[in-house]
Amino acid sequence: MILKMFADIRVTKLLSIAMLTTLASGCVMTRQSEPKRTAVEQLLISTAVDESLAGIDLSPLNGKAVYMEEKYFDSEDKQYALGAIRELISAAGGRLQASAEGAEIIVEPRSGALSIDSGSSLVGFPEMPVPIPFSGTISSPEVPFYKSERQFGVAKIALFAYDNKTRQHLLSTGSAPGYSKHHYYKFFGFFRWTSTSIPEKK
Repeated sequence: MILKMFADIRVTKLLSIAMLTTLASGCVMTRQSEPKRTAVEQLLISTAVDESLAGIDLSPLNGKAVYMEEKYFDSEDKQYALGAIRELISAAGGRLQASAEGAEIIVEPRSGALSIDSGSSLVGFPEMPVPIPFSGTISSPEVPFYKSERQFGVAKIALFAYDNKTRQHLLSTGSAPGYSKHHYYKFFGFFRWTSTSIPEKK
């Protein structure tokens, strides 16, 4: 009887360990995606593009068949900007063409800047490695009295248009700058606030 009781306890322990092992292995299998840019970085660039294009007048393209030549617009994050320029041409009354053959006017956009600058400041004690005898090294926590993390989006876009047949110059917008910002502040580790020009973050 006693042997049977010990055997039952042993089986119960083994089952419990197996269940815990299964649950633990299920918890550590979570996968997180890591996109190339954060949402704030993407919004900084797109907001700067919107500001850059806001002051451009393309009314001379009204009623014209327009082809946009994209090969001179070189930037890592160019798809949003090129789409916004196509929308600007269409909103001004230009009839977008799929190829240069059927176009009256060729528009060439170019980018002088389309990126992000960042900076940070810390008044206090930064995170530091602390050696522990016979145990290795650990990191001490950051203790900020004042901390700021600043990000700036910058866009510089220009458009050039000419007659498709005669190659005569028709329009130059000049360089149109656009800016955006997203600043994060922390005071004494408790008080936090954000200053931003990103509409989606306000």
